[in-house]
Amino acid sequence: MPAPRLPLTLAVGGAVLVGVLTALQARVNGQLGVTIGDGIVAAFISFASGLVLVVLLSVASPDGRRGYRRLVRGLRERGIPGWMLLGGAAGALTTATQGLAVGIIGVSLFTVGAVAGQAVSGLVLDRVGYGPAGVVAVTVPRLVGAALSIGAVAFALSGDTLATVPLWMLVLPLLAGAGIAWQQATNGRLRARVGSPLTATLVNFIGGTAILAVAAGASIALTGPPGPFPTDPLLYLGGAAGVVYIVLSAAVVGSTGVLLLGLGAVVGQLATSVLIDALWPAVGNPGTLQAAAMVTLALLSVIVVSLPWGRMRRR
Repeated sequence: MPAPRLPLTLAVGGAVLVGVLTALQARVNGQLGVTIGDGIVAAFISFASGLVLVVLLSVASPDGRRGYRRLVRGLRERGIPGWMLLGGAAGALTTATQGLAVGIIGVSLFTVGAVAGQAVSGLVLDRVGYGPAGVVAVTVPRLVGAALSIGAVAFALSGDTLATVPLWMLVLPLLAGAGIAWQQATNGRLRARVGSPLTATLVNFIGGTAILAVAAGASIALTGPPGPFPTDPLLYLGGAAGVVYIVLSAAVVGSTGVLLLGLGAVVGQLATSVLIDALWPAVGNPGTLQAAAMVTLALLSVIVVSLPWGRMRRR
């Protein structure tokens, strides 16, 4: 039985909260990567701590236990295809990108690099019906909203940004953004099959932790062990933030569609990233006016997509 849809206003609010938590996670993981000198190991620590938390929640929650039983039964009866278990690969890419780049480029530049990937990937995934909401029409407002979010990216990369930040640090967030949209749609479809966003999150963290364990082992073998681990407990909260926003993404994507979830998350990410970069600056932070313009464009993109244009025309 399909999961009930949330009211659009509530679902969009959830999408914005996803972005707030994503920005917080990015800065925490980025700082941990800088502190120990190995972004891949930092990403593994974040994912592994998240896995421990989501396992405990799954065991303690009746919904989590029911979802796990449905997952096992679905896999045994082949009602759940194997590709639905791959959302953790995109999560691993995102977390690794945070650990490698955010401590240098700042949260704002990471966010706007991911925006373009999310916007384009979200349009494509909605158009082909990949998300749990099925085929979502690519209307003019949706195209305008995506264009505005891409405009925010272009504005962020104006000035001296490309001269001061390595190009690969900007390409990785773009790929991570495309992966985030695919991950949200995949987790949403898995959640519809198992009836529990917590179980979809568990699958995500199992897969991502396995991938990052291999990557961290390779990183240590090639570059040596990381530096001393920090004693600040806040730097180990990236996994907990990831658990919350992945559960929330899986819960609201059926009501928002992939593109609107991505755009709502962009608003939360950009607004929070501007605040974080002001209070906790990194080397590649954009200026305050530039960051404010990015947030304005992102807000306009969500407003354009969210407004009920069809009902307004019929009045």
